[in-house]
Parts: sequence; C-alpha cells; structure tokens
Amino acid sequence: MGDRLWVYATYHCNLACSYCLTESSPSIAERRTLSAGQVLAAVDEALNLGLTRVGVTGGEVFMVAGMPELLVAVADRMPALVLTNAALFGPRMLDRLAPLAARDVAFQLSLDSMRAPTNDALRAPGNRDQVLAAIPALLARGLRVRIATTVERQPAQELEEICAMHRSFGIPDSDHVVRPVVSRGRAAVRGMGEALREADVLPELTVTADGVFMHPFAPTVRGGRTDADLLVAGPDASLAEAAGRFLDAVERLPAGADVARNIR
Repeated sequence: MGDRLWVYATYHCNLACSYCLTESSPSIAERRTLSAGQVLAAVDEALNLGLTRVGVTGGEVFMVAGMPELLVAVADRMPALVLTNAALFGPRMLDRLAPLAARDVAFQLSLDSMRAPTNDALRAPGNRDQVLAAIPALLARGLRVRIATTVERQPAQELEEICAMHRSFGIPDSDHVVRPVVSRGRAAVRGMGEALREADVLPELTVTADGVFMHPFAPTVRGGRTDADLLVAGPDASLAEAAGRFLDAVERLPAGADVARNIR
C-alpha cells in the first residue's frame, strides 16, 4: 500500500481525450463531483490512517468551482499533486493559484507530443499550445510543474522533444512521467493501449463519488457505466472501513514490481 490518497474531484472535463479512463467530456451527463467538504474529510481521514500525501485528479479538476482555494486547504494538511490538462489557466485562475507557491503542491500537466497534430489528435485541438503557455506562467509564479506523457505509438524522437522542452525550463527528468495508454475506459472501447495487470500499479486508496477503488486507474468508465471490478467499498463507507477492505484485497494480489510501469 502506498502512502498517498487519490481523490477524483470530478468526472466532468472540458476535453474528451481519446484514451480517457473515465470517458470524461464537456457533455458528460453525470459530473459526479465531490464537494469541498467531502474532499477535506477524505484527506483528514487519510491523515488519521497514516497517509502522507494526496493526488487530486478527474476529469479536469479546475472545472470544479473553488478548486484553487480548496487546494490551499488540502495542501495545509499534506503535500498535494494536482493533475490537469492546463486548458483553464487564464490570468484570473493563475492569480488564484498564487498562494500555492508557498505550499508543497505540484501541478502535473499532460503533454503527449511537442507536435500539435500528434498531441491534439490524442487530446483536443489547441491543447499543445495551452500546455506550452501554462508551463512558463506557472513557473513564473513559483509553482512546481511536472509533465505527464501518455504514449500511444509516438516515436522516440517525439518523446525526446518533450524532454528537451521540460529541461529547458529547468524541470528535471524525475518530474517527467512517461506511461503507456492503459486499456480501460474510452481507450478500451477504441481498442487502444495495454492491458493493466494486477502487479503493474502500486495499490493506492482512491476516493471517488462512486466509492473507494484500488488505485487511480481503477474507477474507469466504459460505455457510460463505471467499472466495479476494482471497487473496494461504496460511497457510504468510511475511509477507515474502506482501508481495511483494501488491505484484505492487497494481501490476495500476486507479488510484483508494483510501479514498474511509470503510471503516476
């Protein structure tokens, strides 16, 4: 069991990426957003369980009203990693993020290629330019930036171009996550990606509006229905109760290299 709690703040998103695990999109019918109170309650329970950091993901977390202020409250409790597509970082949003520069928070921006046709085909038109504009804007405000690259047949040269870019901004290789498309959610429907085996991902408590799951690649959606194969507990269970069931399930997993795939 890892030392991090994952929180799916919402399934709603302003993009509809081709390989999205949760089939998120601008038109998703069920946004399934956790309230600020639910997020903070989960973080407080995680602290009581001995977890020491939190990852906040979605959907697109900045579709949630009040997210910058919520992240301040989260980061006052434990270090936070925030996953985002960087499409909503206008001047006003960036100003609201300024207090996070004094806290242990990292923003993980998704960028699959420096070449717009490749990146935008996987993600959304114009997304490459949005990410490349957001990186210096965040860094200029003293905010830590990580890059996440999801690989679906991009050649090595394209991946090296991303490395050259992030190094030019002083972002170290340790803050560049490279991972394959996982064949769950929309990717599975489209025949994309690699099957996720039990020993490929470190089990980490993952809280969503649908309940608690085994890891952040577990609460996937296919054909509009949430996959329950890796569901640990329903939404009404306490995190402590879910953690007990989680540990029982982890004991039954085969031994493996855990994070051999650089998933998160």
